[in-house]
Amino acid sequence: MLVAPSLILILLIAVWPVLQSFYYSMFDLRLNNPTKSEVNLSYHIDLEKYLNSYPFLITTLEDEAGKAAGSAADTLNGLVKELKDVDAGIQSDAAVKKQYDQVDDKLTNMEPVSDELSSVKVDKADAMKLDETLHKVSAKVKALKGLENEEDALGLSSSLNEAVIKPNFIGLDHYKSNLTDKRMWMAIWNTSAFTIISVFIELVIGLAIALLINKAFFGRGLVRATILIPWAIPTAVSAKMWQFLYDGQNGVVAKIFEKVGLVDNATDLLTSNIGAMFSIIFTDVWKTTPYMALLLLAGLQTISSSLYEAASIDGATKWKQFTTITLPLLKSSILVALLFRTLDAFRVFDLVYVLTGGGPANSTETISILAYKRMFEQTNFGDGSALSVIVFVCVAVISMIFIKFLGRDLLNDK
Repeated sequence: MLVAPSLILILLIAVWPVLQSFYYSMFDLRLNNPTKSEVNLSYHIDLEKYLNSYPFLITTLEDEAGKAAGSAADTLNGLVKELKDVDAGIQSDAAVKKQYDQVDDKLTNMEPVSDELSSVKVDKADAMKLDETLHKVSAKVKALKGLENEEDALGLSSSLNEAVIKPNFIGLDHYKSNLTDKRMWMAIWNTSAFTIISVFIELVIGLAIALLINKAFFGRGLVRATILIPWAIPTAVSAKMWQFLYDGQNGVVAKIFEKVGLVDNATDLLTSNIGAMFSIIFTDVWKTTPYMALLLLAGLQTISSSLYEAASIDGATKWKQFTTITLPLLKSSILVALLFRTLDAFRVFDLVYVLTGGGPANSTETISILAYKRMFEQTNFGDGSALSVIVFVCVAVISMIFIKFLGRDLLNDK
């Protein structure tokens, strides 16, 4: 009874969104394609599109057949007969026929047709036959050169073809394509490099700051509050601020780096591959090191000062005290801090999006940025959902590794 609420919260907050993303990743969902804008497991026909084109296509082909002679007229009359047979097959189902007539009446009276009324589920054989017939119409109309209304016939057949909504279930195809996609692996590499380098630097500097502000000195409270300012600034704001500082023309930081020789040219910080990666890592270290220091400071304050006093009496140097007392007793805090920061760094989005947008030439494109571009910029929700699941798997693996080491450490402490 005590565990059940926690499990329900975990399912609702953590597991359910991932399951939803996994479900959508098995479909070819594209918002820029009307036939793939929704999840479809069966064949449907958009009756509004169908009835807006079908009667006019029949009329156009009959007119052309009346003007033509010989084999051309026979071909066109044959196409008209095939289209009418397909239409009769679609209307043979009583439920489809009812919906068909309702949409036809609304279009005749110039009334709006709801999406729910317009879409009707049809038998696979009828949908495939319609699709095959429409392709045949297009091919034969093109073959019959010199038709007066050739463009109209081709345009109407194309519109009719768009009315056929096929199932867009593709299974694990998105995962297969992504796992062989060089761009995705490059994004994983960029994300891993950013995570490892930035978290390592933050750990070293954060530990030094934590050791410093753990000492008793005048104004310690003010120093602690001041150090936390970079972390308190919203990431998008700090990224935009650093974008101005890195600007090759007027950026103060860019000019300083050029003067001290860190970069050959001030413009390299945001326009070269290495410079752009260095820029986002430097910005992340500036912003997030205070957070690391805060976590480590909490661990330092749990260590009793009597241990240092005893070690000092025994003649242990400051370095010896650090290696034999501070680090062993701080191990759990370090692992927790590394876990939080590694997960946060691996999921980085807003910092990179605002600062470089993943450029230049995708050199700073992280897996989260790639997923965003696929899902929202390209409106490919299926592929974007697959990338989101891949991010979740990576984060889950990282969590399990850290938790395994953390749990082992806690058991050893006991």
